[in-house]
Amino acid sequence: MKLLAWLKREPVLAAAWALALISAIFVPPDAAYVDYLDTRTLALLFCLMAVMAALQGAGLFHRAGEWLLRRTGTSRQLEAALIFLCFFASMLVTNDVALITFVPFALEALGMAGLTRRAIPVVTMQTIAANLGSMATPIGNPQNLYLYSRYHLGAGTFFTVTLPYVALSALLLALFVILQKPRPIQAPAFSGGLSYGKARFGVQAALFALCLCAVARVLNVWIAVAAVLVGMLLADRRALLRVDYALLFTFAGFFVFIGNLGRMEAFSDFLRGVLAGREVPVSIAASQVLSNVPAALLLSGFTEDAVSLVIGTNLGGLGTLIASMASLISFKRISLALPEARGRYLAYFTLANLAFLAALCALWWILR
Repeated sequence: MKLLAWLKREPVLAAAWALALISAIFVPPDAAYVDYLDTRTLALLFCLMAVMAALQGAGLFHRAGEWLLRRTGTSRQLEAALIFLCFFASMLVTNDVALITFVPFALEALGMAGLTRRAIPVVTMQTIAANLGSMATPIGNPQNLYLYSRYHLGAGTFFTVTLPYVALSALLLALFVILQKPRPIQAPAFSGGLSYGKARFGVQAALFALCLCAVARVLNVWIAVAAVLVGMLLADRRALLRVDYALLFTFAGFFVFIGNLGRMEAFSDFLRGVLAGREVPVSIAASQVLSNVPAALLLSGFTEDAVSLVIGTNLGGLGTLIASMASLISFKRISLALPEARGRYLAYFTLANLAFLAALCALWWILR
């Protein structure tokens, strides 16, 4: 019963392994299954999630947000700070961590400033900001990390591809803020400090630097894994319990499914034919139904056009509520804080996402 309850909370994980098991009927397990797993990507994900869990638990991101909000004097400045916190933080700490940290923070800050009525547009824009800001770096979201590792992309290539979309996203978010009427407010007051001492914080900062070196292939990934495990055991064992292991097992399930599909010649040829020359629109469409991380995992098995997959799966995070699983974090927070506003939030969220998606697709059409 506990297993069933857990799987209900992790529908993407359940779907990944259901597909893996079904595909195993047609491709019985053998020694080749071992080669399906992209262990480098799984190891990098584990390292980054462990370090982010430790830094988040220490209150680092919350304190950074407080420092910024103390410098706001109008409602427009407050909204800009809350939205761009997510935009820039997601580039380093992933879109999920940015939203887990700053959406509750925003709801609290807006309430203190007497601006609860602005929760729906602000949280919507925070979500869009996190999803699009995370496009900027290889570690910004799971699909970027996977595609960067899977296709051995260089940093120069990656940034050349993503920065035009990130720049337009920043301009659109800034336009949203500028169009809001500024009202004087008293900056929200918070209390509390970091739960880490300087030494423990230094350990986590060093581990994060090692993770970045491993992503850049300057350091062997297994050295990074060993360092993170030892560092966490010494500095913050509980952070290891906060790692999203469900995401790691979801990746593993999709790796098995994709590996088996690749050995089913008829289906493999069909999917390659559908994708050929249409990687961006197909990955955007697939993301609306599967969400962008599973879409990246699935489609990467049938095309070598890494650049188009990076663009398509990142733009594909806009649209439906499940296009990016990170968007569900915001929806759950709004549902808890303002249950009567769920319907209005979903309507506003969908319209805003479609508007951003249309603008970014237009940019892709111009640049292609």
